[in-house]
Amino acid sequence: MAVDFSVLNSYWPAIGMGFLMTIYTWLVAVVLGMMLGFVVAVLQLHGGPVLRAVIRVYIEAIRTTPFLVQLFVLYYGGPSVGLDLSATQAGILSLTIYGSVYFSEIFRGGFAAVPKGQIEAAEFLGLSRFDVIWRVKLPQMLVIITPALVNLIIILSKETAILSIVTVPELTAVMVQIGNEQFAHLETTLLLCVAYLILVAVTERVGRWAEARSNHFLAR
Repeated sequence: MAVDFSVLNSYWPAIGMGFLMTIYTWLVAVVLGMMLGFVVAVLQLHGGPVLRAVIRVYIEAIRTTPFLVQLFVLYYGGPSVGLDLSATQAGILSLTIYGSVYFSEIFRGGFAAVPKGQIEAAEFLGLSRFDVIWRVKLPQMLVIITPALVNLIIILSKETAILSIVTVPELTAVMVQIGNEQFAHLETTLLLCVAYLILVAVTERVGRWAEARSNHFLAR
């Protein structure tokens, strides 16, 4: 079977919009997931016993259930509890919650890797708990966890394809629709693979740059 990309000529604007929607949902979820994950990690390390127990339940609930199930619960089950979200909103929120758990574990591991002697020295100098986190733990932790962060960000970029199942108009949904209309499933699938390959390659390139900068900072 010959591959004929000319059948996609009239669909390039729709494909471009789908790709932009993929990037949008991915980047927003990554930023919000990192923020939520950082808060969860800090509370897990410095919160009281009850709060830590609640957080562990949250983490285990997300880690032990498939992302698709979480998406269905939020999108289809949300209205029954008054949470009426659009497909895009539900997709971003579910990807945020899913990513936050793994971000929190990365942050927690990074905090634990900071030498205790430096923390004790900072506390001896009279720094508050917030200052210890912000001035001592955070800079060193970010250097340590950069490779793990980049890897998780790449994983989340590919998870955006699942959002097509609840009609989020991202690239996978657009490609499936075009493939069904034009009977061009091979062409659309190949183009979809190339698009994600480019997305992952760019992310890896940025990640290597960030890692090199981090190593330079650590060397100083």
